[in-house]
Amino acid sequence: MTIRPRRSALYMPGANARTLEKAKGLESDVLLLDLEDATAPDSKEMARAQVLAAIAGGGYGHRELVIRTNGLDTQWGHADLVAAATSGANAVLIPKVDSAEGVRMADRVLRNAGAPDRMRLWVMMETPRAMLAAADIAGACPRLECLVMGTSDLTKDLGALNTPDRLPMITGLGLTLLAARAFGLAVLDGVHVDLEDEAGFAAACRQGRELGFDGKTLIHPKQLVAANAAFAPTEAELTRARLIIAAHADAVAAGKGITLVDGKLVEALHVETARRTVALGEAVAVRG
Repeated sequence: MTIRPRRSALYMPGANARTLEKAKGLESDVLLLDLEDATAPDSKEMARAQVLAAIAGGGYGHRELVIRTNGLDTQWGHADLVAAATSGANAVLIPKVDSAEGVRMADRVLRNAGAPDRMRLWVMMETPRAMLAAADIAGACPRLECLVMGTSDLTKDLGALNTPDRLPMITGLGLTLLAARAFGLAVLDGVHVDLEDEAGFAAACRQGRELGFDGKTLIHPKQLVAANAAFAPTEAELTRARLIIAAHADAVAAGKGITLVDGKLVEALHVETARRTVALGEAVAVRG
């Protein structure tokens, strides 16, 4: 089982060359090189050029490089996609996608601009329309790989409040998770904007993992350690996963389909989860 860890996905402003260089030493699984929200209108083209140069220069190691473009409904979006197509980035992240057609349109631009098949497409899920169209968006095209929650924009559009339990977000989080898993996609939780609220950030990470997210998008390197820890299996979880795999194998060898581990029923579905846990743990361990 091959799993790519995406515990942490850090937004990096494309207009800041110093930050792009610093990112080479950060322990983020994913770097979101941002041409959209983090870039002022008069810096868009400069940011695009800097991001392309940074990727071409290399030095990012295992980190997954994803370019967040401006939307296709803006004056920069089409040029961003064309430039990203042959940039060498792992994926392109499209903001404010509301429909399956928006995904397919981005895919057509990438394909026509010469994007290789290995380049993946990620989309931001950050509007009420996106929540209602989550399943259509998730199944829009084979290039699509990951759905990314944009909880700040969604909160604004809903007229909701930022609450510690994130209850106003639960419907959107759930719809996006269901759609992602139904189509075999990765899915990342939204950002936590209060950098001084360490307890709140830890709680949001814990909730995100409990819900089923693969990782969390971040706005500052100081959030990396907590996110990486929250979305990686603990030693106790790995020990139990290996025990489940071994116990079930023994049961199958004895002609049984189920067994008990610490008094709890174990069957094939639990083994599948356990194998995924072990694979994730091994993938994280390789990164050191």
